[in-house]
Amino acid sequence: MSIVQTIKSNERLKKFVHWCLIPKHQARPRLWVQWFVNPFFHKKGKGSTVCHRTRMDVLPFQPFSLGNYSTIEDFATVNNGVGPVHIGNNSRIGIGNVIIGPVNIGNNVILAQNIVLSGLNHVYTDIQTPIYLQPVTTATITIEDDCWIGANAVLTAGVTIGKHSVVAGGAVVTKNIPPYSVAVGNPARVIKQYNAETQQWENVGK
Repeated sequence: MSIVQTIKSNERLKKFVHWCLIPKHQARPRLWVQWFVNPFFHKKGKGSTVCHRTRMDVLPFQPFSLGNYSTIEDFATVNNGVGPVHIGNNSRIGIGNVIIGPVNIGNNVILAQNIVLSGLNHVYTDIQTPIYLQPVTTATITIEDDCWIGANAVLTAGVTIGKHSVVAGGAVVTKNIPPYSVAVGNPARVIKQYNAETQQWENVGK
């Protein structure tokens, strides 16, 4: 049995290891994890930048990767506690973004300011138990290559934004957006799509 399997199979040992990595009731890893452990587990590409005031709540037991020449701006938060976070090449994570895995972001993606991507949901169905003590569910958010997500947008767990699509500022995406589309509103709906035959962006019916 591997060390990881041994830890997972022993609840007391699992809790102790978790405490060693993260202070109780916190999401941010301890400094020794940030400085001496994460660099050996996580991938940071050539020319990529994580700005000084970014909050990186990333842990070694889940993957995190940042592609070549990509940037995570100040005041953003990245959390891989319950699911991996992968960011491709030449992508920009804007000021104040919150990214909670599992999340996959492609290449050449622009995320504007104060966007929330959360692949996590809390179970709330047991009314005798506080919600924070109930289990969580996860579903991967995927943003394909060449997308632009406007400021203050929210992407909910499990949605996919198709290649070269635009999500307008303030939109709340609860369903998949097809490639080459423009989506607006709450809940987000597609209002334009690119027609390959006419080579034009065309309005979609109301």
